[in-house]
Amino acid sequence: MRRREFIALLGSAVLPASARAQQIRTIGLLGSSSEVAQREWTAAFVKRMAQLGWSEGANLKIAYRWADGRNERFAELAAELVRLNVDLILTHNTVPTLLAKQATSSIPIVFATAGDPVGSGIVASLARPGGNVTGLSGQAPDTAGKRIELLRELTPGLERLAVLTETGNPFASLDVKEVERAARTFNVQIQTVELRSGDEIEAAINPLKGRVQALYVQPLPFFFANRAPISTAALAAGLPTMFVIREYVQAGGLMSYGPNWPSMWRRAADLVAKVLNGAKPGDIPIEQPTQFDLVINARTAKALGVTVSPALFARADEVIE
Repeated sequence: MRRREFIALLGSAVLPASARAQQIRTIGLLGSSSEVAQREWTAAFVKRMAQLGWSEGANLKIAYRWADGRNERFAELAAELVRLNVDLILTHNTVPTLLAKQATSSIPIVFATAGDPVGSGIVASLARPGGNVTGLSGQAPDTAGKRIELLRELTPGLERLAVLTETGNPFASLDVKEVERAARTFNVQIQTVELRSGDEIEAAINPLKGRVQALYVQPLPFFFANRAPISTAALAAGLPTMFVIREYVQAGGLMSYGPNWPSMWRRAADLVAKVLNGAKPGDIPIEQPTQFDLVINARTAKALGVTVSPALFARADEVIE
């Protein structure tokens, strides 16, 4: 080997991580909703990645795949990203994360949000996830109780609460149990209502009128894709609604209380950057939410005849007029 070639080879072998990182790495982003619906979250992630030195078009490529809230597409899209041999798969929500994990045990997976990642089987523990997965839990202690408490402020004498849920979703069943535990504290009876398709929304919600006093909607991809019809049906049935994510309230729901998802997507970027820089996902502890938002739709409250106290409005992080 010529001396010059040997020196060049030796130099490339000892390049610092910052220099080696300039090679283009590919992330597969498995979106549970649509590009438009997730635009704010994706933008938060991409901006934070650029701040960490990973810029699209420079040293980062993102292969976007959108499931549009259709659970049956998650496995197919996860398998497609595995075939592309991406360097990392970024997911959010429980079901797509589980299916991505089933699709590969070698490609690192980071989830921006997932409900009860230990209980649903995504990771072994919060402190040491193990395997090829890490991310951010969407769960925090007593958030279900906080939502019921907020509903009781808007619905004095709340005794009967319906929970809109989805059959076969592992997070949904765990969340129902959490809501039931919290409801017992307030002597509130729970009635679960299963929704399997967008065609059944009115048929599922309309009969609740007069039977329950409010509706609790779980944060599931299928529900997110149908958030406007769900909110419209609940309004027609005269039911105050509680959600986890602000986008439901923007679509006409009454109130939401839960983690700030753009913040979680920004934090997911930090985890992704760690993995791209060589950290093992299984060694990175699962993070929990730190920023929670209360969002109230004043128009919907007026349409329902619900009185929102000035004190509750003052506590809200956002009021939609």
